[in-house]
Amino acid sequence: MLLRVRVELPDRPGSLAQVTKVLGAAGADITQVTVLDRGEGRAVDDITVCCPAGTPTQTLVRSLQGVDGVTAVSVWPTREAPGTYPELEVLKYLTTAGDRALTTLVDSLPALFSADWAAAVAGRRVVHASWRAPCDPAVPLEPPARPEALTLDDGLHAVHAPLPPLALSLVLARSEGPAFHRIEVHRLTRILEIFLSLPATEHSLARRLHA
Repeated sequence: MLLRVRVELPDRPGSLAQVTKVLGAAGADITQVTVLDRGEGRAVDDITVCCPAGTPTQTLVRSLQGVDGVTAVSVWPTREAPGTYPELEVLKYLTTAGDRALTTLVDSLPALFSADWAAAVAGRRVVHASWRAPCDPAVPLEPPARPEALTLDDGLHAVHAPLPPLALSLVLARSEGPAFHRIEVHRLTRILEIFLSLPATEHSLARRLHA
């Protein structure tokens, strides 16, 4: 099974090597490392690992707790296959999806961001929700001026993003794992900018909204 491990560690030579050594000893096959942040002597990394089915996430957390200066922020399931270029694949499909561009985008985002579900909403009305979305998904009341990460009252981590020029917004959420990092928000923002620039997008959104 694939897991995403988010760690904070000292930004110095050898720190990441210690982390990967400990994870390997715990039975995790490391397949990808993404640096999210660096500054003031610290770094934040997302590490994708492949573990035997049923491996308790706490096993990995405990293995990391013994590494000097390392904080295991979270361990959670992911469906994003390492070594691929999933954004490019999704954007390729969006260019030919026509009226299904919006649903294709919403259905693809959870796997891209190791999240649980996504939904496009008009106010409180769900226009389209991805697989695994709850029947009545939590939706913030007012869409923000720009995409922003937030944690709702029930502890659900989300990104809420406007979809101009129509009165639509997008919610991307995960119940497991950490809050969305600013780099993840930036990545989502760029994907949405490309999506909204596609020639057929506005007409597709209009039809979905008024269906």
